[in-house]
Amino acid sequence: MFRSTVLRALPAAGIAAALVLGGCADRNLPPADATPGGRRSASGEVLPDSGPVNAPIAGSGAVAVTSTSVGGVKDTSAVIGELPNRPRRDSVALASMTKPDSALDSRWPVKGPASAPGALLPDHRIVAFYGNPLEKRMGVLGEYPKDSMLKMLDREVARWAKADPSHPVIPALHMVVTTAQGAPGKNGLYRLRMRDSLVNAIHGWAKEKKGIFFVDVQLGKDNVQNEIPRLAPFLENPDVHLAVDPEFAMAASGAVPGTKIGTMDAKEINWVVNYVDSIVKAKKLPPKILVVHRFTRKMVTNAKDIRPTPNVQVVMDMDGWGPPWLKFDSYHDYVKAEPVQYTGFKLFFHNDTKKGDLLLTPAEVLRLNPRPLYIQYQ
Repeated sequence: MFRSTVLRALPAAGIAAALVLGGCADRNLPPADATPGGRRSASGEVLPDSGPVNAPIAGSGAVAVTSTSVGGVKDTSAVIGELPNRPRRDSVALASMTKPDSALDSRWPVKGPASAPGALLPDHRIVAFYGNPLEKRMGVLGEYPKDSMLKMLDREVARWAKADPSHPVIPALHMVVTTAQGAPGKNGLYRLRMRDSLVNAIHGWAKEKKGIFFVDVQLGKDNVQNEIPRLAPFLENPDVHLAVDPEFAMAASGAVPGTKIGTMDAKEINWVVNYVDSIVKAKKLPPKILVVHRFTRKMVTNAKDIRPTPNVQVVMDMDGWGPPWLKFDSYHDYVKAEPVQYTGFKLFFHNDTKKGDLLLTPAEVLRLNPRPLYIQYQ
């Protein structure tokens, strides 16, 4: 029924060396047969087994409608307001999402194991800033100086808290700690790991805000059994959670990341769930959250077979970018229509607004059913 993602073609020179492909930077949501192309990059501190990092792909360009500034960063909220006027197509799409749907609505909330004590969901909402601190064009986490970025996060947290006082908001930083590559590197796995020292530093930023921290993995041609266990030292912290990005999981297709949208099956996701569950049990930690990015049907196969546990809560995150009507439709088709446990929704400061659309407000997103409990900004 719905649309795939189109990505800008990767420049020929950009494939020549180990290019770091940034997550979600160009996740547009156009017609279903569009062919994916190149991605965004991040350069910087790497592990010894990684190849050199080349110059990044060109940036996304457009900037959102702006008014005042916070810490030197433009603030869109004063112009956008809570319920901006929308084109008819957007209004119709949102209205259709809020109408009762007996077939789908009966499947929410999803039936499953009760979460162990200390679980963050469903009583809270998480508002996260995404990216990599070494690359401005990979997301808001690296786009602005630390202090300005954290002030922006404070602002968004306050907006969500005001929009839904029934769900206390937890701030979060969401860092891509393993980035997919356009070249194989010395290990031939088309993936690049950030140094532990950098990951720990950004974890420290999250602690400063009394928030939580997500480590995000793009597998390239690696597999979860090899890549996830290296993150155990981070996941042993009670405030650190995990995300996996099927777009850059290329083992099944054998394609180079950025030339085709990848995929993960429920079996792989369940392996991750069970691995994280074992850490929670061994270290006597509160439940963890696992975020799974999704914006096409084939990115996650057999989603109905994903099995959360009392110690691992699963969020299916709709992270495509585009006009509001397209984001609403994507949320319906790939998140609501295939229930897993909890839902997420991604907002792009630049790419959602690059064609003149106003960024969706908390009040608009909260009209969706089910209401997303994980909100990510890039």
